Amino acid sequence: MATRKTTRTTEPTDQDDLITLDSPPDEQVINLLTPVPSNGYMYFTERDLNKILHNLDTLRTSVYPHTANQQDSESYKQPQFPSVCLIGLGRCGSNIALDVASLVYNARNFYLHEFNSEEKEVREQDKPMRWIKRSLHLKGSHQVKPVFLIEPLVMLGDLDKDIEGRIRFSHKGERSGFLKDYTKMKIMDLSEVHAGGSGNAPILGQYLAKIILNKDTQRFSNPDWKFVHSYLIDSCGIKANQSRLYFYIFSAGGGTGSGMASEFGLAQQYAYMSKTFDSRAQPESAENHGHSFVFEPIFTSGICILPNISDHGVEMSEALHINAGRLLCKYLSEEWDFSYNFDNEDSSEASVMHRIRPWNAMMLISNDIMRYAEETDEGAIQHIDVNAMEKYANQYISQQIFNILTAQAVTTDYDENYFRRAGIDIGETIRLDANDLFMSLAGPVAVAYAESVIPSSLPQGVDKLRGIDTKKIGELNIDDLFYRSIDLPHFNKITQAIEGISLLPIESARYRESLANYLQKGYDANELKDLHFFKNCSSVVSIISLPKDYKLSYMDLNKLKSHLNALFPNTTLKRYALVIGASANISLTTLIVKSPCLSDDFLTLIVAFIKRCFAKDPYRFDEQLDAAMLDFIRAEEFDEKLVDKMLNEYENPAKILDTNWYAIKPMYEKKYRELINDADKFCSINDIRLSRDSVKKAIKYLREIYRHKISKTRIVSLNSSPETDKSKTRLQ
Repeated sequence: MATRKTTRTTEPTDQDDLITLDSPPDEQVINLLTPVPSNGYMYFTERDLNKILHNLDTLRTSVYPHTANQQDSESYKQPQFPSVCLIGLGRCGSNIALDVASLVYNARNFYLHEFNSEEKEVREQDKPMRWIKRSLHLKGSHQVKPVFLIEPLVMLGDLDKDIEGRIRFSHKGERSGFLKDYTKMKIMDLSEVHAGGSGNAPILGQYLAKIILNKDTQRFSNPDWKFVHSYLIDSCGIKANQSRLYFYIFSAGGGTGSGMASEFGLAQQYAYMSKTFDSRAQPESAENHGHSFVFEPIFTSGICILPNISDHGVEMSEALHINAGRLLCKYLSEEWDFSYNFDNEDSSEASVMHRIRPWNAMMLISNDIMRYAEETDEGAIQHIDVNAMEKYANQYISQQIFNILTAQAVTTDYDENYFRRAGIDIGETIRLDANDLFMSLAGPVAVAYAESVIPSSLPQGVDKLRGIDTKKIGELNIDDLFYRSIDLPHFNKITQAIEGISLLPIESARYRESLANYLQKGYDANELKDLHFFKNCSSVVSIISLPKDYKLSYMDLNKLKSHLNALFPNTTLKRYALVIGASANISLTTLIVKSPCLSDDFLTLIVAFIKRCFAKDPYRFDEQLDAAMLDFIRAEEFDEKLVDKMLNEYENPAKILDTNWYAIKPMYEKKYRELINDADKFCSINDIRLSRDSVKKAIKYLREIYRHKISKTRIVSLNSSPETDKSKTRLQ
């Protein structure tokens, strides 16, 4: 789905009254509903290199205020931006990004300073802090310990005008001077465009994000926005901006994050891809010498929090499912165009620029994780504190971000004395750079995670932890570590980590039974590997994190590779990263690529959206469309005419809003005209609706992944052997 540019103001009437099953739709009616084809995206991008460099320098000065006074000295060296940026959007996304920043900030404080005993006792009450303290080996001794010191740049954005107040008066804002001291965190104040949220409607969140991103940054009253815009959009991939990994964190079930995130991602990709086709030589001056558009690959990922599908008989809000389904459908449609849609292959700029997608990959994390974790922690689901569940969700996501960050971190991300004090040989690490991730991760991604303490340090009182026998306490049980990583989410009381898989392949009771058989048969993957989640996986990336002095044996690495080969039989690409010295625990993170879109939860959410917002009346409330969707994916030939028969031409946002959509629409379009005073750049809300064509593209993507398989490499030889001679004789 591309942005469409038009000045049309004709209001469409309700499609349900216009299109019927019995007769073909009237051509003139369809024309009224069909947006004018797009001439291209309308995102504002600063083209003046000197302005971009000035904006980056201003942002850099605020990020590194302690170096600002050294600029006149001869020994001054301009600091680099962190290689990683987290962008938290909406309430959920900004809270998680804030949690990550808080964890990193506290980790540094534990390492660089010794807190008094009272402060330590307060922090011990917080499970996530106990996890990070133990995983970073942060004890009260004076000996040097390895520690995670990477500090990402954190951008927080929300359509709520009180985002700064919400953060400032939260427990993190009031504790330990965090907001004042963590200068790498910036709040994107977008209240001048809209100050009241998006009303749980992603299309409104998307439209408001489009206004923000289409407007000239010089026309914003907030002076800081142009600095943030130059960093996120204008300069991504150039030499002057050293950030190479961008993680967009958001909730798929809400309106603000779900709507804004993909629009921000598309704007960044548009600016980045535009540079690849910009062959003009940039004029260099004394100011920008060496900072011109020297192009570097970047990797961007959405970290998408999916809503609960079912919660012990409590029916979840349907709007959450529909909102999440819209985001997933939109993403698969864009991913299909970018990765697979080459029917009319064209390498021209116009063709490529109309096939961009918001991120290289989208990591999927289900909110159900917290429910399973509490169940395995002997807790009663009805007594779980809502805030505690969110805190655990934030911790799980933080763990995954930490591992990905350490797997690709460059030495400039660390404290300058880190390696010397920790005694780490950087030559022993195997890291993934942005290009490795760019080539290895694409489309929907799920995460499998587990960790263990150093075997010799396991307490003698522990009889068994999911298969760890005290008789083998002196060695790492790599089989059990791998099993725990793909298990249902659970809480590890020894390491304080939440382990397990981020999105279940099938319904929980069935998956629990399959895992029990897998364990009972001695890790025989014959049953598990037939699940589409594993069978149709195109690539996996495994990140192994080890303490400084622990050596992973060759046999353990071979066992791990054997488990991966057995469980993922059709992977085209397997990548490994070995991180040494980032924590005191042994951890395993496996990123499962593309096949998560075939999981039960993923398909359920997409179908929920299509039924409610696209389906014609006879198909909206029964199971005909559910069965048809499965047939669309499985059938050898895709029956697009049946899709046309069952679905309307465009999504109807009014179907999830308990109010008059046609009264809301002109209010937002008036806001667009007032804030972007250029008739040529006007975009109607009608023009950003998903179309029936978007649904078809999403189905085509699912069909592509459903049919993924590889052919095993066979020996091809010109030299005959007795066996080949015999086979030739039999054939004759």
